[in-house]
Amino acid sequence: MKHILYRELKLNLKTFLIWSISVGAIGLICILLYQSMEGDMKDMADMFSNMGAFSDAFGMSTLSIATLSGYFATEVGTVHGLGSGMYAAILAADIISKEEDKHSGEFLFTLPVSRSKVLTAKGICVAIMLVLFTIICAIFYVSGFWYLGEELPTSEFVTFMLRQLLMNIEIAAICFAISALSGKSKMGMGLGITLFFYVYDLMGRVVPDLKDYLFIGPYSYANASEIFSGIEVSASGLILAVCVSICATICAYVIFGKRDLAS
Repeated sequence: MKHILYRELKLNLKTFLIWSISVGAIGLICILLYQSMEGDMKDMADMFSNMGAFSDAFGMSTLSIATLSGYFATEVGTVHGLGSGMYAAILAADIISKEEDKHSGEFLFTLPVSRSKVLTAKGICVAIMLVLFTIICAIFYVSGFWYLGEELPTSEFVTFMLRQLLMNIEIAAICFAISALSGKSKMGMGLGITLFFYVYDLMGRVVPDLKDYLFIGPYSYANASEIFSGIEVSASGLILAVCVSICATICAYVIFGKRDLAS
């Protein structure tokens, strides 16, 4: 099984480096841009905080972008949330189905290794990639605070990154199950699911009737503006995330174990 894991890590290394460095670098650039705009931030903060639904959706009504921590939560938090979710989706949505789609499964599944061990190796690969992705992005962001000489709100930052990791694991688990359903690549569907969750979270913060159901989406408990403003997140969202991740993973094993594989 370890040889399959090493193979998956090697095959996904290039995509991992592109996504982690790209998302981390974009976030770093956003942080560094704060210094050049710091003088105008107070006026911008007052304007953005009074834009109604737009301010509520992006957290500008609860945080001031005149501070670096508030600016990070509203700007970099959005970039990282969307970028990391999309990476988790494309990684997990293709990791199983590619074996049939590219006919490499004709060799892989003739080896004396059970399907469950193959899935376990692929699942571990996804988990490792997401953890490393989070660490690399965190290094970029911390470097930005250090370069500007600003104090990093450590507790809020660590909480944000850990919840983002949980969010990515939940999205990856859903896409992992989808990947086990078919021998065709479901990368597009994975990206669509991520964008749907993101838009659902934005709408839920604007439409009053949806606010009570925000916990359904994975972006609800990983919202940077709430974390950095000290708002307590409902435990129901975190519990649901763990349950969805476990159930989706189990479904992947059950479905893939019984499905006839295409030659």
